[in-house]
Amino acid sequence: MSDMILVCDDEELIRWSLCEHLELEGYRTMAVQNGKEALEAVREHAPALILMDLKMPVMDGLSALRALRESDLDLPVIMITAHGGVESAIEATRLGATGYIAKPFDLREASLAVARALSEDRLKREVHYLRSRERQGYAEIVGASPAMQRLFETLRRLERIDAPTVLVQGESGTGKDLVARAIHSRGPRKAAPFMEIDCTSLPEQLMESELFGHERGAFTDARATKRGLFEVAANGMIFLDEIGELPIGMQSKLLRALENRKFRRVGGVADIPLNACIIAATNRNLRDEVKAGRFREDLFFRLHVVPIEVPALRERPEDIPLLVQVFIERLNKSFGRTVQGTSGRAMELLQGYRWPGNVRELRNVMERTIILLAGDVIQPSDLPPELRFGSAPSGTTVRGCPFVLPEDGVDLEAVERGLLAQALDRTNGNQSAAARLLGISRYALRYRMEKGLG
Repeated sequence: MSDMILVCDDEELIRWSLCEHLELEGYRTMAVQNGKEALEAVREHAPALILMDLKMPVMDGLSALRALRESDLDLPVIMITAHGGVESAIEATRLGATGYIAKPFDLREASLAVARALSEDRLKREVHYLRSRERQGYAEIVGASPAMQRLFETLRRLERIDAPTVLVQGESGTGKDLVARAIHSRGPRKAAPFMEIDCTSLPEQLMESELFGHERGAFTDARATKRGLFEVAANGMIFLDEIGELPIGMQSKLLRALENRKFRRVGGVADIPLNACIIAATNRNLRDEVKAGRFREDLFFRLHVVPIEVPALRERPEDIPLLVQVFIERLNKSFGRTVQGTSGRAMELLQGYRWPGNVRELRNVMERTIILLAGDVIQPSDLPPELRFGSAPSGTTVRGCPFVLPEDGVDLEAVERGLLAQALDRTNGNQSAAARLLGISRYALRYRMEKGLG
């Protein structure tokens, strides 16, 4: 659809001639007689540009322009001025007018001014959009809050620095793996491999073999020589996820490799240079782990060269509308849906929730909601019970209960089912851990599962 041009002039002949000419040029037009009518037309019809006379009854062009700018309506305005009204036109430019044309004017001059102003406006909006997108994210990480801007600034600095070790800390579900991948994809080693290993997934002997490799015959099942991640990664990056779970014995071997920048395969005698950058991540407070004797202090300081803290979602609730929209767009593509967004009350519930599972939990909630959603707009009733039930502010209780009962009440059985499902999701199905989260025995948990979820 072509751009709509609003022509505002108290002379009927000028209104008619401008509209006729602009429509021949392919624009849509609308004509009004004064600044007051122009403001009403802007609110109702959202034109792309205004051609507006300076001198008009009821409300003149300068007053209308001033009202537009005070209302933060930033659309291009070309002023039309009579001969000798240049000073007023300059004042209009100071107020934000795109430019001006003087009467009597050639219609071709007017259409050229319109085309130029629209082109400049599109360019300005594109630049603004790109800059806003840059402020709202970095690589695959989304956020516009001050906390995320500080994180992005640190990541931008790492684009120019080849740091040997980086420590990424943050609660589970905050996106530490995305931070690691962003460091690799934007940094000086982006052309080299990115290798990842979960420090919770393997026992110590297998972990050593995965990192350093092993020689044939080094242990019972070592039927062939194997290169480890430190060797395969070469000049790339190795992401050690959940480094806080690494056994003490393996911590000393890792420290030795990082200190000497070389290592040996299990059962080997030859030193192999360590050229890879190490990115370690943990959801634990490593300083507390050091004090408790569960993590080596010297390894902590070796890893803590470039520390990065990923904020919890509850610390940046202003990012939730942006994250929700991103998830809706992605999930619409995945599931072939046309969900438009959330209602105001639904967004209040999303922003008021504490999100102990952080961004991962938010994504899971959005996925579950969109799969089951009947309409195109997410309403409060579409959200899981734990969100509708609402939580009291951190550290407070209401008559001994850490939740606030909404005015329209709740389905208590649905709340229980929701909390059971959330506890099991958060513990990856571990019933004992889920029972501890809920403050009940494993047998009580299984009974409730059989009653409500079976």
